[in-house]
Amino acid sequence: MAEAIESTRPAWVDDDLFPFESRFVDIDGHTVHYVDEGSGPTLLLLHGNPTWSFLWRDVIRALRDDFRCIALDYPGFGLSTPRPGYRYLPEEHADVVTGFVDALGLNGVTLVGQDWGGPIGLAAAQRRPGVFDRLVLANAWAWPVNGDLYFEAFARIAGGPPIRFLARRLNLVVNAFIPMGHRRRKPTAAEMTHYRRALDTPERRQASAVLPGQIIASRAFFAVVEAGLADLDHLPTLIVWGDAQIGFRPQERERQEAIFPDHKTVIMEGAGLYVESDAPEEFVAAIRDWAATQ
Repeated sequence: MAEAIESTRPAWVDDDLFPFESRFVDIDGHTVHYVDEGSGPTLLLLHGNPTWSFLWRDVIRALRDDFRCIALDYPGFGLSTPRPGYRYLPEEHADVVTGFVDALGLNGVTLVGQDWGGPIGLAAAQRRPGVFDRLVLANAWAWPVNGDLYFEAFARIAGGPPIRFLARRLNLVVNAFIPMGHRRRKPTAAEMTHYRRALDTPERRQASAVLPGQIIASRAFFAVVEAGLADLDHLPTLIVWGDAQIGFRPQERERQEAIFPDHKTVIMEGAGLYVESDAPEEFVAAIRDWAATQ
């Protein structure tokens, strides 16, 4: 089981916006921040880029009466601190999530992965057979996209040297991605502050600057994830899809539907990439309705 370590939650975290106890655990030399709220079936909530467990606050608040809601921050994101030499690669994040699952002794887990949390969580699930028994994939993917001009263009532009420089110097990924990923509503000034402060130095922003390019650079990682999908394709799967996002197209959703035959798809009209924050009430209802049928 995990051994808690001493770490301090920053004063800038608003206790009204994020009304959960911050916990910290050492995972292979990283100080990993997480929240663990409620009781019942376990939901492991995994974020994408450039967010952190704060993304899930409305979902946790709504579901903690009936579920155990666990949300962690990858090293370099949110309130987690990486060990020296960490490169912020998705394969490294998957190692940390796997170590986290082991440290907390989790079982009977429903993976809830959004964006990068999809492939990162699926990699962890493949490494720990029998620990995960259900999947929720929200605006995610799980295979190499090299050669697909849609993703190649994004990865080469957003992951290229000029944008990486602006990401580190001006927090460009937060300032551009978060507003663009909310289509139903506009993030509040306080919400934007929580995303900016989590990545408040050029060094901290390296985590968000690295991932766009890894969409194609981490091809080997995605190939392994894709190869392991056959070990997970029997699991009940909820696919949540915001149809106003620019991250993924309908064909990515359709491919997931083909991979996981025991699936239910909920399309949220007008919702963006960060669907759990953009349309939290619908997201919560989708999980509740689906879980009740399992």
